[in-house]
Amino acid sequence: MSDSQKFDLIVIGGGPGGYVGAIRASQLGQKVAVIEKENLGGVCLNWGCIPTKALLRAAELKNNINHLSDFGIEIEGAVKINLEKVVSRSRDVASRLSGGVAHLMKKNKVTVFEGVAKIAKKTSGGWQISVSGKKAATLEALNVMVAAGARARQIPGMEADGDKIVTYRDAMVPKTMPKSLMVVGSGAIGMEFASFYSDMGVDVTVVEAMDRILTAEDKEIADIAHKSFEKRGIKIITSAKLESIKKSTKDVSAVISIKGKKQNITCERVIMAVGIIGNTEDIGLETIGVKTERGHIVTDCFGATNVDGIYAIGDVTGPPWLAHKASHEAIICVEAITKQKDVHPIADNTVPGCTYCRPQIASVGLTEENAKAAGYSVKIGRFPLLANGKAIAMGEDEGMVKTIFCKKTGALLGAHLIGAEVTEMIQGFAIARSLETTEAELMHTIFPHPTISEAMHESVLDAFDRAIHF
Repeated sequence: MSDSQKFDLIVIGGGPGGYVGAIRASQLGQKVAVIEKENLGGVCLNWGCIPTKALLRAAELKNNINHLSDFGIEIEGAVKINLEKVVSRSRDVASRLSGGVAHLMKKNKVTVFEGVAKIAKKTSGGWQISVSGKKAATLEALNVMVAAGARARQIPGMEADGDKIVTYRDAMVPKTMPKSLMVVGSGAIGMEFASFYSDMGVDVTVVEAMDRILTAEDKEIADIAHKSFEKRGIKIITSAKLESIKKSTKDVSAVISIKGKKQNITCERVIMAVGIIGNTEDIGLETIGVKTERGHIVTDCFGATNVDGIYAIGDVTGPPWLAHKASHEAIICVEAITKQKDVHPIADNTVPGCTYCRPQIASVGLTEENAKAAGYSVKIGRFPLLANGKAIAMGEDEGMVKTIFCKKTGALLGAHLIGAEVTEMIQGFAIARSLETTEAELMHTIFPHPTISEAMHESVLDAFDRAIHF
């Protein structure tokens, strides 16, 4: 006899992958449980995607206020920042949405267990999982989906202390604004924090080990971003190896090496943004023989691991570490588990990526460099926002839309955008790639005027020497 609570599917982790997968499984008639050790919504909703956007919105508004005189609006006196309110609003936004996820769980009859999950063993009834926390429980299900997410990667000897050296989590809830800041790493997380703190009046230095920033982006777009950040006063040092960090009560002293030459950087605070690592430990994966590589669970295109009945999706399975990718993977995984018809894995190069710094950056598909390396003969279109009426009227004419097509077939291989609101525009190109659209359909699509999205159309036209407004 067993007193285990039985389910069809147990989901470990209630982030954007886990809770979405749980809802879809419930829709398909499964009895589902979610085990979450902290907050529903995971890192994305509570400590990542959502609260950072609330912070960046505050920074954007401050920057806009500084330019109101350009629009004929005069404000007397200095603009003041109430840091406590800035942070408090960000936390309120996260709390509101986490509560919304809890409502969705109840609405979809998904049972939520608060605590830490550990896969114990396989029984005749399926996989047995223990839940330890405020209320211990033993659960059982034929299938388990691991959606445990990831955490900030630490550099040995330079670990975050939550004070002088911090990760994204502490960087989101500063009690005071430092006068100077060093950001180690120039990916999306690093550049978003560099942008936020710079707009809040902090002297920011970005240190990157590679020879350029934003290495996941098209080089031309990254170069535009680099120039824009430096124009704002952000110092960027590339090809730099972080040798050591020493802390005092007042500041942090870092030694970096650039082509063998050492340089000292002194600042009040350091944000470590050097990547993330999957939360694979202490779940019981080693005991049951689930294969992992470089801190991430190995799966097939439907989320199946090498162990029957154990699945994994999202950040715990590796890059790209994006919430929307995790959600989509979860739905695919659940539909494969329940043997739905026409289940398709995520196609290569179809996941859009967004960086919400100022200016915003968004992309989908192959970069120019990758397209050429893959053997494509390409046609490339470019359209600068300085030639776009809406962007000029908004005072946001910095940026560009770049499109990459296969010269032979006209297929859209990639799209790369930098500028105002491009994170809201990239989905147009993502849909185009999903539909296997060629330049012909895009050219004949009518884009509304006046909108920044017209730059998307013009970029397509430019690739085939038909641009009208540039």
